[in-house]
Amino acid sequence: MALLHTREYQMFPVLTPSQIATAQRFASGDARRFSPGAVIYQTGDRLVPLWLVIDGSMTVYRQNGLSGQTPITTHGTGQLSGEIDQLSGRPTLAKALAGPLGCTALPFDAAHLRALMIGSADVGEIIMRALILRRTALIDAGAGSVLVGSAGTAALSRLQGFLARNAYPYTVLDAANGGDGKALIDRLGIQDAEMPVMVCPNGTILRNPSDAEAARHLGMTPDPTAGKIYDVAVVGAGPAGLATAVYAASEGLGVIVFEERFVGGQAGASSRIENYLGFPAGISGQELAERASRQALKFGAELLLPVAIESLSASYGAIAPLSLMLAGGTSVYARTVVIASGARYRRPGIAGLKSFEDGSVSYWASPIEAKLCSGQDVVLVGGGNSAGQAVAFLAPQVRRLHLVVRRPLEETMSQYLIDRIHALPNVVLHVHCEVVALEGDAPHRLASAVIRSQDASSETRLPLHHLFLFVGADPNSGWLPKDVITDSRGFIVTGQPFGEGAKPARAALPLETSLPNVFAIGDVRSSSTKRVAAAVGEGAAVVSQIHTALRDEGTRHQG
Repeated sequence: MALLHTREYQMFPVLTPSQIATAQRFASGDARRFSPGAVIYQTGDRLVPLWLVIDGSMTVYRQNGLSGQTPITTHGTGQLSGEIDQLSGRPTLAKALAGPLGCTALPFDAAHLRALMIGSADVGEIIMRALILRRTALIDAGAGSVLVGSAGTAALSRLQGFLARNAYPYTVLDAANGGDGKALIDRLGIQDAEMPVMVCPNGTILRNPSDAEAARHLGMTPDPTAGKIYDVAVVGAGPAGLATAVYAASEGLGVIVFEERFVGGQAGASSRIENYLGFPAGISGQELAERASRQALKFGAELLLPVAIESLSASYGAIAPLSLMLAGGTSVYARTVVIASGARYRRPGIAGLKSFEDGSVSYWASPIEAKLCSGQDVVLVGGGNSAGQAVAFLAPQVRRLHLVVRRPLEETMSQYLIDRIHALPNVVLHVHCEVVALEGDAPHRLASAVIRSQDASSETRLPLHHLFLFVGADPNSGWLPKDVITDSRGFIVTGQPFGEGAKPARAALPLETSLPNVFAIGDVRSSSTKRVAAAVGEGAAVVSQIHTALRDEGTRHQG
C-alpha cells in the first residue's frame, strides 16, 4: 500500500500527553486492561469502540483474501485503533490483539467519538484524517469482502459497483483460474447460477446476493433507532440530501438519511466534476459524496442504505406528524421530511434495450466499466455535462468512442467539456442521430448498435459490446402521496399554498411542498437548477426553513 508509506504519520498519529488528557474527558468508559495476546476485537464484530492505547500495545490485522490475515500496524501509547466505521457502528473490517506486554486502552463508542471530534477541533482533525486514510488504505489493499466470480459477468460487475460506490473495500478472485477462488467454488459445489460468491469479513458466504442482501450482511443497513422521533428524515443521499444531513446534524437536529442504492446520486456517477467551487483540479462525484457522508456521520446523522421508501403519510396534530414506510414494513417517524430523492435514469425507447441491461448497458462510467471496455469500441448517448465528463474519462481507455447526440453539443454542454472532447482523437461525433436498436450475438451479450439520423436519411450499424446511456432522468417521486403536488412531468412543486386539511396557519415556505413540514430539494424539485452546487445550496437553505417549521410545530403543540 503506497499510501501507507507516504502518509503513515497521518494514518497512525501519536497523540501528545496534552491531547491524550483532552481525549480522556470524552471516553465512554474506564480504561480496560488486556492480557498479552488477548483478543480486543474480532473481524465482523459490531459496535466496536475506538481504543486509545494508554499503556502497552495492540496489533491490528486485516483479511488477506481467503488465505488468512495480515498485520496492518501495531499501536503504541497515544495511538488509536479503528477506521471510518467506528463513527457508524458498522461491523469492523479488522481484528486486534494485545501486544506481548498486554495493553491498557480507553474506549470511545460512536457517540463519544463524535463528541470528542466536535468538542476538540485539533484532536478531532487528527482522528478524522486518520480514520479516512485507513479506510482508503483498506480499499487499496482489497481488505473486507472477497468476491469470487467470472470477470466481466453482469452479476459480478453489479456487486463490484455497489461496493465501490459505497466505499466498501473488497477483492475479487477469478473462479475460472486456479487458486483460492476456484478451490472455494469446488469445495462448496457452487453452480454457475449461484455466482458470484461473496465471503463477508465474518466468514458468512453469500451466493449471488442482491445489493440489499449484501448490505444487510455487511452491516450497512442498521435498524433505525427504536422509538426515536427524528427531527429530520431525508430521503436520498445525493448532494442535496447529504448537505441537508450535514447542516441539520451540525445544528443539533436528530437526522436520519435513507438511500435506495448508494451515496452520491447521479452526481456520484460523474468521473470528474471540474466546475464545483473550491476544486480547481476537479473532484470525482464519488469522492465528493464520500466526504459529505463522512461529515454527516461525524455530526451524528444516521445513514441507512440501500433502503427504499414505499410511502409517506401525515397525521396532523400528532407529536410526530409524519411517518415513512420502509420496504419490509418498518415505519420511521419524523417531525419534518426532506425529499431529495433525485431522479431515475431515463431509459430511452431503443429496441432490444431491456435484453442487455444486465451486462452490456451502463448508466454511469466508473473504473469498473472502463476496465471491461478497455481497448474496445463503445457508444455513448447523451449531450449533457454528465455525458461530457464520461466521454473525457472513457475515451483514453477505449479504442474508439462514438458519441451520439440529437443536438449540437453547444446547446447542452459546458464549453470546457466540448473543447476537451474535440481534442480527443478517438471520439467520433454523431450529431442529429439516435440509437434505434441493439443486437446481440449471445443471450444478454451486445454485439452491435444501429444508429439512425433523425431525418432517417442514413443508418449505421456499429459493432460493440458496451453502450453507455446519459440521456437525462425522470423525477423519483412516484412513491409520494397525492397530497404532494407535482408538475406535469412529475417534479415536486414547492412554495405554493398548502392542500386542504393542512393545519399550519403560516404560509408554505419556499422549499416546502403542499404537505406541511415536507420539503423538496435538488433534482426532484420543479424548476430547480440541475447543478451540484445548486443542490448543495438548497440542502443548506432548507435547514433554516426546517427550524421555522419546527418552531411552528412547537408553538401549536404548546397551545
